[in-house]
Formats: sequence, structure tokens, C-alpha cells
Amino acid sequence: MPMDSETYALLDAGGGERLERFGEVVLARKQATALWRRSLDASAWGAAHGRHVGSGETEGRWEFARPVPEQWWVTHGGLRLLMRPNPFGHLGLFPEQAANWQWLRDTVRQGDRLLNLFAYTGGSSLAAAQAGAKVTHVDAVRGVVNWAAENAREAGLESIRWIVDDALKFVEREGRRGHRYEAIVLDPPTFGRGPKGQVWKLERDLTRLLAACRALLAEQPRLILLSAHTPGITPGVLANLAADATPPGGRIEAGEMVVEGPRPLPSGCYARVAWEA
Repeated sequence: MPMDSETYALLDAGGGERLERFGEVVLARKQATALWRRSLDASAWGAAHGRHVGSGETEGRWEFARPVPEQWWVTHGGLRLLMRPNPFGHLGLFPEQAANWQWLRDTVRQGDRLLNLFAYTGGSSLAAAQAGAKVTHVDAVRGVVNWAAENAREAGLESIRWIVDDALKFVEREGRRGHRYEAIVLDPPTFGRGPKGQVWKLERDLTRLLAACRALLAEQPRLILLSAHTPGITPGVLANLAADATPPGGRIEAGEMVVEGPRPLPSGCYARVAWEA
């Protein structure tokens, strides 16, 4: 069966890179964990529209061998998302999160208040809104919040509140206001800056943020989803952090986030906490 030309696919990985198809655009970019041999030959990799030069964690550049649109739409994990190559090697889609999006759809309930922190282009926000959650989407960069809002408009989703703010400052203010959420999602970066220059460092600030998140949970919580792409942060680490940050009674599971392809590509890890309805 021919593949939908608008879908995402991992075509290959190895030699420190990943080769992906975003709709009709094929791109190569760095993947530090892809230490094994490539499955495809050099001609397949050489046929890519472009390659990102840089680490993926610091600003780099795209080198295009063939024309690529400034932006285009791709479908993956039940979502339709707008692609825009940026200097860090991102495009607006994190395909490893697709299983978490489905978990959100399966776990959240109609009317649940869900807070999504470090929400970027909004995959988790859209998935939760599809299931009927009232979503508050928080990211420190106005441009990516606007990008997420474009994704929501394309999907016809209107139950999302858009916030440009530093995650930690916002959560602590919400606690003082007495606001509560049944569900909290967070995908913190290793390093970041807030809209007023606030510096975020995961190893320094995550425990404080999780403590503040715990104070925001409703009397009858539904879920917490914590994910990370930081080297050295394992599923066991996230499970222990989640256990410290949640009230008793939640069921904790943790594992790797994986992109399926010729060989499964590990791309970070997650911890999920769910309470029985």
C-alpha cells in the first residue's frame, strides 16, 4: 500500500544521523544516539532535500540540495502539524511523542483542566484537547506559541488558553492564585531562557518545578506526563522524580520514547502517572 505523501516516516538512522520524510520532504539531521550502521546506502542519504549541520542542541544551519517550502503540513500520531525548519534542527514535530499523545487521549476525561508546560508547537495540547480537556498551553517563546495556535486552528480546536511565560514562574503564580489542574504535562529542555531572560537548567530547576506542579494538582488528579531528552536522564530517573512529585495512589510507568523505523530509534524517555477515575 503506498504511503500517504503527507505523513511522517523515519527512513533510516545510523552514523550519528537520522533520515526522515516529512510529507514529501526528506531531511537528514544529527542523532547522537544512532551509533549503529545505516540500513540504506549512500545514494538514499544523498537524495535528501537537505541536511542540518549542527548538534541539534545549539544553533546550526540547514544546507539544502533541493528546494524546500518555507512551511508545509504533515500528519503524524493523529495530528496535523505545520513544519518549519529552524536553526536548531527542529521542524515542529517530535515524532517520538506520538505514543504519549495517544496515552493522553486515552487517559484524560472531558472537562479536565490540563496544564502543558514547555509546550512548544503543541502536540500534547492538541491531543488532550481532542479528548475534551480544557488546556492551558505555556511556552516562553511567543513565536512557537503562535505556531501552536496555527496548529490548533487547522484542527478546529478552540478549548486552549495560550500563555507566553516562564514555566516555573507561571506555575508558582498559579499556586498562589489557588488554580488547580487535573492533569499536568511537561517536557523540560536541558537548558532554556524565559521571555524576560530567565535561565532554566534542568538539573537545577526541575525538582523545584515538580514540587510547584504537585501543589497545583486537583483534589482528584487524573495524570502527570513527564518527558525529557537530556543525556543521562533515564526512565528510572524520571520515575523517581515523578514519585516524589505526586500524591499517593497514582500508578507510575516509565520507558523510552522510540521512533519506529528500520531500527527503533530511542529519542528520550518518559514517566507517566495516572490515577483511577
